[in-house]
Amino acid sequence: MFESVEELITERSDVERKMSDPGVHTNAGLARSLGRRYAQLTPIVETYLRWRTLGEDLEAARELGDTDASFRAEMPELERRRDEAAEELRTLLIPRDPNDGKDVIVEVKAGEGGEESALFAGDLLRMYLRYAERQGWKTELLDATESDLGGYRDATLAVRAGSGDGAWSRLKFEGGVHRVQRVPVTESQGRIHTSAAGVLVLPEAEEVDVEIDPNDLRIDVYRSSGPGGQSVNTTDSAVRITHVPTGTVVSCQNEKSQLQNKESALRILRARLLVLAQEEAAAAASAERRVQIRTVDRSERIRTYNFPENRISDHRVNFKAYNLDQVLDGDLDAVIQALVDADAAARMAEHAS
Repeated sequence: MFESVEELITERSDVERKMSDPGVHTNAGLARSLGRRYAQLTPIVETYLRWRTLGEDLEAARELGDTDASFRAEMPELERRRDEAAEELRTLLIPRDPNDGKDVIVEVKAGEGGEESALFAGDLLRMYLRYAERQGWKTELLDATESDLGGYRDATLAVRAGSGDGAWSRLKFEGGVHRVQRVPVTESQGRIHTSAAGVLVLPEAEEVDVEIDPNDLRIDVYRSSGPGGQSVNTTDSAVRITHVPTGTVVSCQNEKSQLQNKESALRILRARLLVLAQEEAAAAASAERRVQIRTVDRSERIRTYNFPENRISDHRVNFKAYNLDQVLDGDLDAVIQALVDADAAARMAEHAS
């Protein structure tokens, strides 16, 4: 029934052999990729071997049960455990999102609501930083533009997981419009306001994923500046890269070095071009793909953060919880797991059909 798993057993052995080669570990990207693939294959292989062993034990019990009542008594429990292993294996073999092994670039942008929206964008950025810290992931702020009151007009964050699945497998559900309801610090009458911030999650592309022709790039440098006219730099260290064929524009000014800003901008550009290529390839099946933030409009919300009620609501899966303070402190596991489970159920239904 699970003949294809034999190929995965061979692949895991091959990956394990490569991982034991010291030369592989001189290439951090390759070593990380192999480690993730090994972590993905291991539960499938181990579950298959358990299912196969239980099947062999059941066959032996049937053969011996004709003459020994103790073996007949074992058969129902062996059948139950074998069927459970088979169902677990079917779930593991459901086609995965091909980007699940990738790390991500998260872009947070203020939208409707002015300064309050920028403050909320800052809250979202800190939420993701704390969530990544809880997961033991590494983060790097690639670019950010602060607002006058300490929020963010926009911020770009790279998130890198360790072995196993990449950050995409969890954070891909965060893309969309996030709406907040609270009394802004700028509100003198105590009235509750509604504003929004947008989140875009991109799978980070390796150089092998996206080939960029340097001749397709227009690179401009300029002097970066911070909020309130404060000079961040006195040299032209900020970098703007335009990918001419697609019109994609990326700017970075977070670092003092022009070279560092250029490298960060190229990372973001590769991620955006990867998504463009994948969206074009999946155009025929676009109904199955999630549409992330295009305009930061409150009507397109995926989630609401209600401060007066300490409530968080995810409108895609009807998730609701009254621990908003903990969620903003990085405790996102429950809401993300609800989305992961819904996605798995949808994939199972599609696979079954």
